[in-house]
Amino acid sequence: MINFETIASILWKGCLIGVIVSAPLGPVGVLCIQRTLNKGRWYGFVTGIGATMSDICYALLTGYGMSFVFDYVNKNIFYLQLFGSLMLLAFGIYTFRSNPVSSIRPTSTNKGTYLHNLVTAFFVTLSNPLIIFLFIGLFARFAFVSEGVLVFEAVMGYVAIALGALSWWFGITYFVNKVRKRFDVRGIWILNRVIGSIVAIVSLLGLIFTLMGQSLY
Repeated sequence: MINFETIASILWKGCLIGVIVSAPLGPVGVLCIQRTLNKGRWYGFVTGIGATMSDICYALLTGYGMSFVFDYVNKNIFYLQLFGSLMLLAFGIYTFRSNPVSSIRPTSTNKGTYLHNLVTAFFVTLSNPLIIFLFIGLFARFAFVSEGVLVFEAVMGYVAIALGALSWWFGITYFVNKVRKRFDVRGIWILNRVIGSIVAIVSLLGLIFTLMGQSLY
């Protein structure tokens, strides 16, 4: 029987995971902004779709792997959530201190097709398998993979991750397109620092609540 409370929990957690994975301005984030500024908003958004498709592949791989160790997860949920919070904190600090400007590359004057922009973004994201460790930390922190979850609920969870990621790419391309005349290299740097700060603060709150034996999410 479908539990709507469980589905609601899976949906918001999935959306949040999708946003957290997509938000930091790594190579694909900078590529998305570059294409938005140089080619147009929808070229940037299609770039985000390509990145989302790659993220979902890694999310499925992570969830499928964790499903084999349900007993271990259940017995060590405190330590796994602690690990997830620390992983998220390290990710936030890394994002804050990183310089996304270094990922900027010369752009071609040829816009290319939407499909070409999607495929290149997909492979740029796929070339970074370390994202699996981020998914492991997030899945543990949010208790996203649990025993007894129906197939329908699991599918909804991964759909929510995709929707969260796509919402981020839709929002960031809309924002960059609106302020394109005032958005420059410094704007990319500031935005990345804001994102890193938010991720670090959320992870610290999660760490504190975990140590207190309470659930923040």
